[in-house]
Amino acid sequence: MKSESMRIKEISLRQDPDLRKELALLARGCDFVLPSRFKKRLKAFQQVQVQSKKEESLTPSLSQTIPTFYFPQGCPKEKVNIDAIIAKIDKTFSQFPNERATLEDMGKVAKACDCPLYWKGPLFYCAGGERTGFVSVHKFVAMWRKILQTCHDAAAKFVHLLKSPGYNYLVQEDFIPFLQDVVNSHPSLVFLKEASEFHSRYITTVIQRIFYTVNRSWTGRITCNELRKSSFLQNVTLLEEEVDINQLTEYFSYEHFYVIYCKFWELDTDHDLYIDQKDLARHNDHAISNRMIDRIFSGAVTRGKKAQREGKISYADFVWFLISEEDKRTATSIEYWFRCMDLDGDGVLSMYELQYFYEEQCQKLDNMAIEPLPFEDCLCQMLDLVKPENEGKITLHDLKRCRMANVFFDTFFNIEKYLDHEQKDQFSVLRGTENENQDMSDWEKYAAEEYDVLVAEEAASDQWNDCFEAELIPGDHQKTNILKYQMEKRPFFDMPSHLADVDLDDYDYEDDFE
Repeated sequence: MKSESMRIKEISLRQDPDLRKELALLARGCDFVLPSRFKKRLKAFQQVQVQSKKEESLTPSLSQTIPTFYFPQGCPKEKVNIDAIIAKIDKTFSQFPNERATLEDMGKVAKACDCPLYWKGPLFYCAGGERTGFVSVHKFVAMWRKILQTCHDAAAKFVHLLKSPGYNYLVQEDFIPFLQDVVNSHPSLVFLKEASEFHSRYITTVIQRIFYTVNRSWTGRITCNELRKSSFLQNVTLLEEEVDINQLTEYFSYEHFYVIYCKFWELDTDHDLYIDQKDLARHNDHAISNRMIDRIFSGAVTRGKKAQREGKISYADFVWFLISEEDKRTATSIEYWFRCMDLDGDGVLSMYELQYFYEEQCQKLDNMAIEPLPFEDCLCQMLDLVKPENEGKITLHDLKRCRMANVFFDTFFNIEKYLDHEQKDQFSVLRGTENENQDMSDWEKYAAEEYDVLVAEEAASDQWNDCFEAELIPGDHQKTNILKYQMEKRPFFDMPSHLADVDLDDYDYEDDFE
């Protein structure tokens, strides 16, 4: 085939009228000057000949010697008896009326599929159970057989179960049915049945924590590869084994949600589930600089375009902020604050950018009657701390490598934590970095301490409430109404109670996923 195409090209050169005229002049003894366009055609023709010779010299068996090394859907296992798995599923469905399984029955089906218990919701919805309220054995077997044939590990199967048709990744909305089933069926969350208005808040918090930890690419899309590299699926398996969901501190802890939501509620004065720059500036008694607050609202680390236009951030954005603020050692938090400090987006922190943020720190120290360290001296300390590879430029890689990014960031935009670091000796700070893998993370320590404080305040409030009501006379309706008003101003203290009855505004999932 190749030789025939070359012969056609050669004939076309000979039949060219201009070339034939030149050949006729050459036959009469004239000098032959080949036009440049013919030179190009001849050169291309020669290159084709050389390339064809190289291809012919390669043996056909060479490509067969390179084994397949890329498996986006997981590496296929050699011995997987699909028929045996299907037979086990058929036997399980035979226990149900008309061989149809409801959502409550899907726990047994998940076990027959050799899946963790809390895959039952995704299995049910992927097989079309949401439309009919049940799943027939034939429809489920067809669905699961296809998954077994195309998806060869847990990550690929989980993504296939949750994703929307036509996509190969997960977005935030894809997790809602799965987490709603966890809320409805996990024994640690039984009390939430009496407070359904908090379902969406808890689900939003867990989804943000999932993307905060798993979505390392910051795309808003979790791929199979990202899921494989994370611990999320292991935590889903632990949901069945761990009775107390608060022990699963990485994603599902209700106590962590309680702390985050209470902190947000304190700032959200109008309770519309959005906060502006003035609201966020009040966090931790104005510890964070205004220049950093401006950067957070600039869109450097937030996703809601509509909220950005209105100068606000949503509760979902606040989850990322609070975790990043209280634990600046993790990869995501380092990336979060690096994005904020990188004013020009060139991927490095210049001396100008560091000075820009440090100026406000100096102003705050002056207002506190504390003499600030000159910027040149502070800069020398930070360069010694980070030890950047390129002099005068601090990169994201430098901060991740130095293991003391929390000290670096606090120096430039958190005055309270900066002073705390200054009061500690250098050796205690270094010991803290050495023991970071053995103890709880900074976020887990913060959440545990804040939860204890909130519970203590709630207990004190309840005790004060009981004593006060005992002194009230039956006709003293005015004092009773004042007491109720004071308690209604702090509705989040009632959240863990089985009798929680908090009247909040209607709240849609979509508000958090803009």
